[in-house]
Amino acid sequence: MSKYWIRPEDGARGTLLLISPEHALHGGPEQTKLVPAVDENADVLLEYTAARMLRRTLMDVGAGRRITAVSGYRPHQEQVKIWEDTMRKEGEKFTRTYVAKPGHSEHESGLAVDLAEQREEIDFIRPEFPRSGICRRFRDMAPYRGFVERYLSGKENVTGIGAEPWHFRYVGYPHSVIMTCRGLVLEEYLQFLKEETSPEHPYIYRSGNARIDICYLPLDQWAGEELEWPDNLPALISGTNEGGIVWTRWRERYA
Repeated sequence: MSKYWIRPEDGARGTLLLISPEHALHGGPEQTKLVPAVDENADVLLEYTAARMLRRTLMDVGAGRRITAVSGYRPHQEQVKIWEDTMRKEGEKFTRTYVAKPGHSEHESGLAVDLAEQREEIDFIRPEFPRSGICRRFRDMAPYRGFVERYLSGKENVTGIGAEPWHFRYVGYPHSVIMTCRGLVLEEYLQFLKEETSPEHPYIYRSGNARIDICYLPLDQWAGEELEWPDNLPALISGTNEGGIVWTRWRERYA
């Protein structure tokens, strides 16, 4: 059996971290794990797995150079500069709607990317990423590669950020599919797991030849406890940055 001892610091690591106006990011990605998000722009970086899955999605939909990555990982000081520049040029209301406060930006995690349909002129703050053509094909495929459209229209009161159809967050599969199918943003998804799941009563996701169990574990109850699962089946552990971890385990493979 594979075993893992839960540590308090696990709550601040993983792909399901909630980074929002109420939840600051504690630390950032390891610099050695940041790689170019796309070949044509080596300055836009993402965490390695997020970059690999972004490239795969773009290849799967045949995007070529019709979709470009506008912004990925941002060091804290860069986010500070964007915040201050936008505040000065556009005012407080616009800035708080479309720019995350420094220390509270998903871009500082290396797990978020802003995409644009390739054009001669691209707005850095609000790039065009329509719901048609190649951009629609990307949206349809993205959840199966671990990405969600993070800031949905109608969810502004939940996320604290205006709708951003260009902003995609890597949360990992199958969470991305579950969130998209249920119309949930990350805040709602984590709340659902917190209220409705446990190791004895997980959320069960079935796809293809696998059953995947997902459950929320409060760190104040589980820190120092041991998790175990069969050696021949994968499992993932991600912190939530709001007091818990999510345990995702493949329970069986069937024909």
